[in-house]
Parts: sequence; structure tokens; C-alpha cells
Amino acid sequence: MEIKDFFSPIDLSVFNDGVSYSKNRLGATIRIFSTESEFPKLEKVKLAIIGVEEDRRSLNNEGCGQAAHYIREYLYKLSDHKFNIGIVDLGNIKTGHAVEDTYFAVADACSQLISQKIIPIIIGGGNDIAFAQYQAYEKLSQTINMVAIDQNFDLGDADETLNSKTYLGKIILQQPNYLFNYSNIGYQTYFVDHKELDLMTKLYFDVYRLGQVRAKIEKVEPIVRNADMLSFDISAIRQSDAPGCYNTTPNGFYGEEACQITRYAGMSDKLTSIGFYEINPKKDKAGQTAHLVAQMIWYFVEGFCNRKQDFPFKTGTDYTKYRVVIKNNEYELTFYKSNKSDRWWMEVPYPPDKRLKFERHYWVPCSYDEYQEACKDEMPDRWWQTFQKLG
Repeated sequence: MEIKDFFSPIDLSVFNDGVSYSKNRLGATIRIFSTESEFPKLEKVKLAIIGVEEDRRSLNNEGCGQAAHYIREYLYKLSDHKFNIGIVDLGNIKTGHAVEDTYFAVADACSQLISQKIIPIIIGGGNDIAFAQYQAYEKLSQTINMVAIDQNFDLGDADETLNSKTYLGKIILQQPNYLFNYSNIGYQTYFVDHKELDLMTKLYFDVYRLGQVRAKIEKVEPIVRNADMLSFDISAIRQSDAPGCYNTTPNGFYGEEACQITRYAGMSDKLTSIGFYEINPKKDKAGQTAHLVAQMIWYFVEGFCNRKQDFPFKTGTDYTKYRVVIKNNEYELTFYKSNKSDRWWMEVPYPPDKRLKFERHYWVPCSYDEYQEACKDEMPDRWWQTFQKLG
């Protein structure tokens, strides 16, 4: 199917009281598929907004399928900040007769966009839509790293139906499996079973407690920089900042921290899709959550405009190389620092016969702190976890 067949247009007459947006607002600069205009051409497009009106598998959060409309209301009013990149709003994915039909449409549309080097920005629906987001890469036979901003792991039981609380478990069990690494940012310990934590350790996935991350929010950057896809469950933000979700709780990220995380995501040369899920207008107060998510998307776009294109697929003069020998000469760790952005990577060795399949994971984003750890004869956790998976 052609990508346009998956979408229904937006009725712009309900936005901004039907008044045209001034030329310096996103509503005027984004090319929008509306009832008054044709489906936008995708030449020279970098970012594509996709609305999803599906909430049949979102547990205890019915109504999150209406989020896209409310988020657009605030997003279109934000300044375009002279972004000077191609952004389109493709409208809303047509809701399928069965939920699986919606999943197929989201996955197919996203895979077509990613194959054209266009980043889908998915808004609306429950966490289960992240499963369809993952399936887009499955269609491309692309091994990926996934990052989830979530207070839970959403593993569920193997025999449970795919829903917003089981989607990650379904991804892990998929065969063939294209998930190389999963990272959770912001889980809250009192919501997570110790068996789930044990499973994360056994699979060499990396998970970070809310308090651990909030103590030094900049440590999120290399984690996010390693992601191909990112999903953001709005319940990971504290209730006072984002009340628009039936599953939100008193603790979580502050709104400005959420914006900082999405800016990091935008700056990552590797990231090729992002989704914002579980936003529920029925529970929102004065549009506060919708407005916050609109600002998070704005920061993602701003970050994208500041990409440095320094993901080091090849070494060269743009990087400074450091070697550190640790554990009584048992391991030699190689670090690279970008001369463009001052960002750091670790080189992780693996068997030559696996080079083709895992080539994109040969370089592991890290921080200067991890280089300092190695200098103190300490093994960085991310290096060791990746080494175990590649070995």
C-alpha cells in the first residue's frame, strides 16, 4: 500500500479558532495533510508527525487515542524558531477494524518513512503502539536499540494478550528478534517486581532508576544517543506536571527534564523514530499535559536541528583516540572523543563473523565519566554489557 492510504486528513478549522497561523508559527511552516490540502510530498522531508487514535489495548487509560488532536492545538502555536527543515504532519492513522490492523498500518507507514530517512514522530495511543513502532524495524530487518522512558518495564506474562502493559515482553519474545538492546530510563522501584529486574540483568539490558537519573540528568544523553527508537510513556512524568493520564503518579520526571531528554533524542544521529504515548485528554487539566508534550516535541525538533553528524562509523581526524588498559592488562578499552561535539564513544570488540549483523553497535556512546572510570581501573557497565552480548 502507498503510505497515504494509511492516513485520514486533519480538519484545520477546529484549530486556532479557524484563524490562519502567523508565518513564524509551526502551524504555518509544517506541511499538513488536511481536509483542505493534498497529502504532502515527502521529498526533502526530515520529520513526519503521525497521529494514532487507538486506545483499545491501553489498560486503565481509555481516551488516550484522542491525544493527537489536543497536542496539535498547542504544537501549531509554537515558534518555528527558523528550523529550516522539512516537517510534515501526515494526519492520523486510520483506526483498523481490529487493533492488529492499526498496528500493521503504524508499522508499515513508519517503515516506509524510515527507509526514506524520515523520522516518524508518533503521538497518541497507548504504550502498545510502541510494539508497532518496533515492527517497523522488523519489516526492514534492522537490528535496533530501544530506549523507553517509563516508570515500569511493561513485560507482562507470556500468555497475556498484547497490550500497554505487556508490549515489551512481546517484543522480547518475537522471532526472529531484532532487538539488540533495551534501556529503561526512570523506572520506579516500588512498581517493579524483583524478578523483572533479574531478567533485565540476565538479558544484559540497562535500566536506570528515577532517582539515579534525576541526580545527574545529563547522564541520560549517551543512553539516548545509543537508541534507534525511543518511546515516552507520559506517566513517567510526575502527576503535578502531566496530570493527563490515568496511570500517572506523584513521582516522576519534571516537565523541564522531560524536555531535556527529548532534546537529547533529537540530537542523536542514530535515532530514527520517537513515540509519545498514554496522554489522555479526559484526565488533563487546562490542557497542561498536551501543552507539555507539544513543548517536548518542539525540543526534539530543536535537537534535531543541532545534530553534529559525528556518529563514528569510521575513524578519522574528527576524533581523538584514547586507549586504557585495565584489570592487569586483561582488557584494553578504546575511547573516541568527537572534536565536533566533545561527545564520547567506546569501541567494543566482537568476533569477526558477527561484524555485519551488529555493525551499528560496534560503537557504544558513553560519557567522559566512563572514560575516567576506566582510568581508575574500573570497567564501565555499558562496555561490559555490550561485550557480553557481542561475544
